[in-house]
Amino acid sequence: MKLSFSLILFISMVCLLSCEKEKENLDVEAYINLLKSNQYDEMELPAFEPADIHALLVYRNDTLTITDFPHNGISSLWAPDCKIGMFVLWTIESIRAVSINSEYLIGRFPSQNPILALRDATELELITDEDSHLEAAKAYNDWWNSTTIFKNKMEIDPLENTDYRWH
Repeated sequence: MKLSFSLILFISMVCLLSCEKEKENLDVEAYINLLKSNQYDEMELPAFEPADIHALLVYRNDTLTITDFPHNGISSLWAPDCKIGMFVLWTIESIRAVSINSEYLIGRFPSQNPILALRDATELELITDEDSHLEAAKAYNDWWNSTTIFKNKMEIDPLENTDYRWH
């Protein structure tokens, strides 16, 4: 009996360690594939680096709806779905926020939700239409492909010249 318990414990530890190793090696393609298949089951956004932004931007306009994605636990809003492109932009914002140690970070979450809100509205007004998504996608692409030096680029809010901010 003791041998069986030890064997089960050993196998469990190996499985847990291999799962953690797989998570650490997550690349952009694997992340997108997991999101698209609604199989991304982590509680946090991946620890991507600025070098991953270019690969993430490829998906900025993708309108596929996903339903299984990390939610910021402090938010009282629980969005049941999200467009993959919008979630990718939020992931890029996470990379930017982590790189500048933003005061708004909650774990790796750059804001409460992967949803845009009107920047200057007196009351919270969430915006989820296709035009706002396209404008945000263009803003992030223009920001990343600008000639601004990298160190300064990460300090710039890609949405600063739009009517939007992250909720």
